[in-house]
Amino acid sequence: MFAIQVKEHLIKDIIPFWQRMRDVKYGGFYGYMGYDLTLDKEAVKGCILNSRILWFFSNAYLLLGEEELLKYAAHAFRFLREHCIDEENGGVYWSLTYDGNPEDTTKHTYNQAFAIYALSSYYDASKDEEALQIAKELYGIIETRCKDEYGYLEAFNIRFEPEENDKLSENGIMAEKTMNTLLHVFEAYTELYRVSHDDKVSDNIKYILDLAADKVYNAEIGRQEVFFDRTWHTLIDLYSYGHDIETAWLIDRGLEILGDAAYTEKISPITKTITANIYKRAYRNHSLINEAENGVEDTTRIWWVQAEAVVGFLNGYQKSPGHKEYLEAAEDIWNYIRDHQIDIRSREWFWAVSENGTPLEKPLADPWKCPYHNGRMCFEVIRRMGDAT
Repeated sequence: MFAIQVKEHLIKDIIPFWQRMRDVKYGGFYGYMGYDLTLDKEAVKGCILNSRILWFFSNAYLLLGEEELLKYAAHAFRFLREHCIDEENGGVYWSLTYDGNPEDTTKHTYNQAFAIYALSSYYDASKDEEALQIAKELYGIIETRCKDEYGYLEAFNIRFEPEENDKLSENGIMAEKTMNTLLHVFEAYTELYRVSHDDKVSDNIKYILDLAADKVYNAEIGRQEVFFDRTWHTLIDLYSYGHDIETAWLIDRGLEILGDAAYTEKISPITKTITANIYKRAYRNHSLINEAENGVEDTTRIWWVQAEAVVGFLNGYQKSPGHKEYLEAAEDIWNYIRDHQIDIRSREWFWAVSENGTPLEKPLADPWKCPYHNGRMCFEVIRRMGDAT
């Protein structure tokens, strides 16, 4: 059972790597480790990185029950509370200097969402009411300051005045709205609703599900569109395979927690179609290729795409047990990760490897590279397949 290997990798490799990244002098976690394993103790500290590490150690504690893991989560929480939050204008900064001062004061909806996600999990682990209160305050900021009549706006300056969305726009596009941010607001609200049972949050989850089904999902192609203008007109022919398989299982999880039969009936066929299409279009040579722009494929194997594929296909099998090929694909991709994606020097994952399995010389840790995707894959595999002891 590959869950046994996954649990061993979590305990012996991923957790120890990120424990070593703790900054005991200035708080939080170091912001950068290069491909050459050089640790930069004075690198910028991304607030997304800190939130994701807070989420990671909170869930590691919830899964494994080791008090030491909760201490690492508390370390991340203190840094978020004392440094990442703008006490004057509200919201979470984009990044900080190594010693905890504001570096990039952009306020991004995506960043607020990850703080909510992390704080909700930390509340579940620690029962610290302050964490839940901060999560609710950030939720209120998104709903009152990051929204227009069409959905969620994304990029703002320090005072929540709109600015260009360069941080979540890629592929030569400057998007006002993105599938990626909407997905992670949904993810954050799902976690907040799970621990708070706030009916207002459940209403917002339904609102996002409607947007996902009616604006983001392209029923003719069976995929999600990626980048949009303010009124949800798509800006590019881009098929993001990793985001699609991630969406399929995250939405299914949200539907379970929401517990609304009408929304489950509306949305479940979409997640099943997305899973089937990713299996047919992107799963090849034991792994998932990255994306296709205007029909041209990027065959790079990205770390987070492989992690989401394992969970997405495992989820697809559990939702439709007749599709045993999904379970086989999940295990096959894990074997690929084990043999090609994990850096044998550090035991953290390479950011990416080429089609032939050669690692690309990209950081092992930076404001985006963190234990969120690969750690979450481990949590989900263990939870879904039983405690592999």
